[in-house]
Amino acid sequence: MTILLLGSGGREHALAWKMLQSPLCTQLLVAPGNAGTAQIATNLSINPTDFKAVKNAVLEHRVNMVVVGPEDPLVAGIVDFFQSDEQLQNIPVIGPSAYGAQLEGSKEFAKEFMVRHQIPTAAYQSFHADTVEQGCRFLETLTPPYVLKADGLAAGKGVLIMHDLEEAQNELRQMLVHAKFGQASSKVVIEEFLDGIELSCFVLTDGKNYQLLPTAKDYKRIGEGDTGLNTGGMGAISPVPFADAAFMQKVEQQIVIPTVNGLYAEKINYKGFIFIGLINVDGNPKVIEYNVRMGDPETEVVIPRLENDLVALFQAIAEQKLNEISIHTNPQTAATVVVVSGGYPEDYQKGKEITGFDKVEDSMVFHAGTKEQNGQILSNGGRVLAVTSFGDSIQEAIKKSYQNIAKLHFDTMYFRKDIGLDLLI
Repeated sequence: MTILLLGSGGREHALAWKMLQSPLCTQLLVAPGNAGTAQIATNLSINPTDFKAVKNAVLEHRVNMVVVGPEDPLVAGIVDFFQSDEQLQNIPVIGPSAYGAQLEGSKEFAKEFMVRHQIPTAAYQSFHADTVEQGCRFLETLTPPYVLKADGLAAGKGVLIMHDLEEAQNELRQMLVHAKFGQASSKVVIEEFLDGIELSCFVLTDGKNYQLLPTAKDYKRIGEGDTGLNTGGMGAISPVPFADAAFMQKVEQQIVIPTVNGLYAEKINYKGFIFIGLINVDGNPKVIEYNVRMGDPETEVVIPRLENDLVALFQAIAEQKLNEISIHTNPQTAATVVVVSGGYPEDYQKGKEITGFDKVEDSMVFHAGTKEQNGQILSNGGRVLAVTSFGDSIQEAIKKSYQNIAKLHFDTMYFRKDIGLDLLI
């Protein structure tokens, strides 16, 4: 079949790499893609939220399935667009409806969903610009640190954690009154702080049945020791050592099953990935957030460990037959380290030539922010590359990734040197 994959990051390169291993995939189109996807598939210069352009491409190339990588097209309603169009309604789209995508698109929606279905999460309250001073008083009732979350999509940067009350109150005013994160922070959720170790759980659902994918732990802060500003992700490890069978049984029983059953009970059209951001609090899982797509850079460690035919899984989702498939996973550890442009997540430069790809051995290099120009691969974003390696231990996998990063070069390149080290303690 001909498949259209929407997106342009490391997640999409990893998904493309995996889908092309399937005999079911005869042609893969990626819109807009990057220099990495261009080497293995056909890139289309289309914005994934330009649904008219997506439709034209689907009809022109006789696309049989659409896989949505990022959250923006899902929140904007691409699934609903296809289902309401006579020419597109029989083409499966892997992803939830716009209503279902509110699990990520609105922190308040997600919190209310969890409360309805008794899914363990942090206590919270929501505030608008006209209730900002009530929000400031609510902060005074909490024990620090203080957690502020922009309600809408903020590219992974809309969550602030502060230890100082006055700073938290000032940031709340910046978010609500001065639109620090634009429309995304027109509403802010204030949560109690949960103290524990974070991890990510990934679920595939056809709207009724589900399958669990491997767990992963990502590293969001720009600086070593988890310091500095939040980013879209600086690296990831899979599996997570502390997520043993007993813990994962709690995750499945207390979180995954109530989530999937809740979607089904509320008749929410949801066929795709559910990314559940969790925290392990004294051996008990609680939900920090939902995402309605795979994470990045978690995809770059989860998908390589998946031994199933990914396209066959997508087909089972479309036909609501996911219960007929068993998930098979490589038992080795996968580690990915993200290489970014100097200055990221603030101001950074693009257009730097990247060299050394031909010297990489025994690792996978997934492109994130790259483009090809006159035969050269250039940096074209904040997060540029993700280098993924397998090992029989976390140490071995990490070592391979760092050895191969040393062979790559572009001006101002930066990466964290402590990915996974906290899991060795």
